[in-house]
Amino acid sequence: MQLLNIPVGSLPIEDPVLKFLLELVIILSAPLLLNKIKVPHLLGLLIAGAVVGPNGLNLLARDSSVVVTGTTGLLYIMFLAGLEIDLGDFKKNKWKSLTFTLYTFAIPFILGFTGGYYLLHFSVLTSVLFASLFSSHTLIAYPLVSKLGIAKNLSVNITVGGTMITDVLSLLVLAVCVGMTQGEVNTAFWTRLTLSMLAFSLTVLFVFPIIARWFFKKVDDKISQYIFVLVMIYLAAVLAELAGIEAIIGAFFAGLALNRLIPHASAMMNRVEFVGNAIFIPFFLISVGMLIDFTVFFKSLETLLVASVMLVASIGGKYLAAVLTQKTFRLSKDEGMLIFGMSSASAAATLAAVLVGYNIIVSETASGESVRLLSEHVLNGSILLILISCTVSSFVSMSSGQRIAEADREDTASGINRENENILIAVNYEKTVEKLVNLSLLVKARHNDDRLWALNVVNDEKNESSVKNAKKNLHIAMDTAAAADVTILPLTRYDNDVATGISNVIKEQQITDLIIGLQPDKGLTPSFVYNLHNGYLQNESVNTLIYHAGQPISTVKRYVVLIPARAEKEAGFFSSLLRVWNIAKNSGAKMSFFANQQTIEILKKVVSKSAIDLSLHIIDNWKEAEKAATGLRNDEGLIVFMARRGMISYFPQMGSIPDFLNQHVQENNFLLIYPFCDQTAEQSEKRSVNSHDDFAEIGQIIGKVFAR
Repeated sequence: MQLLNIPVGSLPIEDPVLKFLLELVIILSAPLLLNKIKVPHLLGLLIAGAVVGPNGLNLLARDSSVVVTGTTGLLYIMFLAGLEIDLGDFKKNKWKSLTFTLYTFAIPFILGFTGGYYLLHFSVLTSVLFASLFSSHTLIAYPLVSKLGIAKNLSVNITVGGTMITDVLSLLVLAVCVGMTQGEVNTAFWTRLTLSMLAFSLTVLFVFPIIARWFFKKVDDKISQYIFVLVMIYLAAVLAELAGIEAIIGAFFAGLALNRLIPHASAMMNRVEFVGNAIFIPFFLISVGMLIDFTVFFKSLETLLVASVMLVASIGGKYLAAVLTQKTFRLSKDEGMLIFGMSSASAAATLAAVLVGYNIIVSETASGESVRLLSEHVLNGSILLILISCTVSSFVSMSSGQRIAEADREDTASGINRENENILIAVNYEKTVEKLVNLSLLVKARHNDDRLWALNVVNDEKNESSVKNAKKNLHIAMDTAAAADVTILPLTRYDNDVATGISNVIKEQQITDLIIGLQPDKGLTPSFVYNLHNGYLQNESVNTLIYHAGQPISTVKRYVVLIPARAEKEAGFFSSLLRVWNIAKNSGAKMSFFANQQTIEILKKVVSKSAIDLSLHIIDNWKEAEKAATGLRNDEGLIVFMARRGMISYFPQMGSIPDFLNQHVQENNFLLIYPFCDQTAEQSEKRSVNSHDDFAEIGQIIGKVFAR
């Protein structure tokens, strides 16, 4: 029977429109229905896939369209893990990740080999490959953890880093086992594998960032930029397969390569996460669910025995590894359980290894039946492992992650890690609006998504076009922020001059940070410098940031940060330093600080609490600081801590800094930061800036701000 153009009565459904509609209905309804009964929607998508798949109601076939979108979702999960990882924390915690790797690879491997060789009586080679199935992870719960806002948590950082290494090791074991069945494991095999993996790693980690930085500089179209990101994911995946490793490793490396070029607080990051979480990742979960066949577990007792060994080796081994990691690094119980939850899921690498082993025929029986490297019982047992491990991963990750997120919110509510922050962006020049908003997204605290103002001051003496210009600029500002899920409040003010209008808004809205952009291609003109000192800097209760954008802020690889002597004694120094820390955290750019010995010691204490990628350089005079700023490359920027006349850190040479910048840094991004000096009651600094113990306490507070 045919209804209009849709064939009805034959299963599985073949009409592409109806198929896609059914899949979208599943993706839409699973979270809405299951969230009410506190069941992770990830599990709902898996079960839905099993129900509508070929082993269930047979409504949908697991055809090429499902496989393609599902594969994209898997690659997307690994890409997001590499993209969102905090590289500063990753470097700081690399030994923790390696220790976790040792635990989570060795324990399940030993359990799996013991069970395979002694209980199931597999051969040594089959037992080795069988054991490697349980050492890999699939970060199926990562989107859930990221949605909870705890992706920067130490336990998540450790797990993501460990996942990359364990998956590589597991797939390396697979490659060796396959080579041994084919008699190819010799010196040439190891040489070829080593060189191919080295070439792949160098290409993705070093060549990809160069290509991406060039592309983002030359192409402004947001759609083209997103398509470029997808191209990089798939290109890295293909290169990984050419190198003899799985595509998921390539996607993870692509995330690491673009980590510094897609700021965590940016519109591009929001687009990448949105499309992945809305479409690709749910399709992957549905496609995995379609593999589940509940009937196979009742056909053979041997299948149940194999599945039982697999469950104990995989889930039991991951639990022991998580507990040992928790005890070793003195993590909280919830953090230990989150490690277990995220690492317990077995899907991608496990399924890939099982299918490869199942398709390898090592011999034949006397009756002519094929003897496979991994038997059908292992294949069926892996389906049960995928179902149960993903279920455990979803529930444990959700429950422990929610408790960690709740603890963070309690800290925020109690005032431990929340700073009263109100940012005002002056948007009088259309070409600078988007650049200023992008800077504010990096400067702001992570929790601040609704206390930003965009201001356009209109002079009463000008004609109506100024009002139209104000509306246009404010619209650009709101659209740019909205793309990153941040709300900017628009303000149009009629006043005699811009400085007066800004000053009045600062008082009305209790502004803490003022961001002003320089006109394109003009730099620090004499008229702007005059207005700066006689207008903007009269607002002594705010941090004033003067920004010049020579290129997109996401393409800046390194900042040279110049801090004058005695800057740490200023009332607003730590508040301003926090803005620099935010830029480093959100963009991944390296910060090279140039300051005297005393300031460097303070920076060491702060970075011990909140890791960023930095280098510290001791200077004895300002000429050394200027020398460091004269050799900037085209992908580097400059940040200078300034001082108003009369402040402790002010010195006469500051008057010549505008000329120096116009002469040497005109083509680069630079940011001048004037810390506040007139403290309001809310900003009052209760600590003595002369006490090193107090400096350590401030470092701890900054550390808590970024621990979320």
